[in-house]
Amino acid sequence: MSRGPSSLKRKQPDSRSPLESLTEQERIIYNVIRSKQGIGIWLGDLRKELNIPDNVAKKFLKSLEAKKLIKLVANVHSKIKKHYLATEFEPSAEITGGAWYADGKLDTGFINILKSCCLKVIYNQRVVTLEGLSDAIRRSGLLTVDFTTQQIEEIAKTLVLDNEIVEVESNGVGEFDSIPVGKVCYKCTSKGSRGDPITGAMASIPCGVCPRISDCTPDGIISPKTCRYYTEWLNF
Repeated sequence: MSRGPSSLKRKQPDSRSPLESLTEQERIIYNVIRSKQGIGIWLGDLRKELNIPDNVAKKFLKSLEAKKLIKLVANVHSKIKKHYLATEFEPSAEITGGAWYADGKLDTGFINILKSCCLKVIYNQRVVTLEGLSDAIRRSGLLTVDFTTQQIEEIAKTLVLDNEIVEVESNGVGEFDSIPVGKVCYKCTSKGSRGDPITGAMASIPCGVCPRISDCTPDGIISPKTCRYYTEWLNF
């Protein structure tokens, strides 16, 4: 039996872009989601804003996801309130938690490494500004990932609250002679260390086990300036 030309026709794939193929209801939902940019919108809020039933909203959201026009992003502030975003936008720090979060979870490993690096630099430099702290960490190569000065400032603030360092203002004299008067600086407290685990104020330095510690003075025959063990420890 011969087949006519009509029987051999194949359905042509839809060459229109995903946006062009949207139904009226899909377009309305997409435009609302897109208007929220990096914040996106939670399903419950979307339903209220458009006054549509839950099953209808889910149906069209599923279709928009299949067309890769929207995506679902976790909200660090609520596990059950995931947000829908237009795919052209990256989620804002307000819902992802910013640089301190990874995959929706607080990145405690990164935070602890950054705290350790800050303590090490502040201890070695004795006194340092925020900008000096950030530059020193970058030059040191202690971190292999990128970070911002704002992140360093946030870490410094937590170290102040933890009584690891203190925030002081430069008076332009002595150890502050290279820092403008009034400039905010950071110094280690007696609790602070080089970024090593802290088990006591003197636990991590040679002075803590030195039998001549009682004879050691800043300008004496026995002093930190002439002690090779102390120098080696500083350069470690």
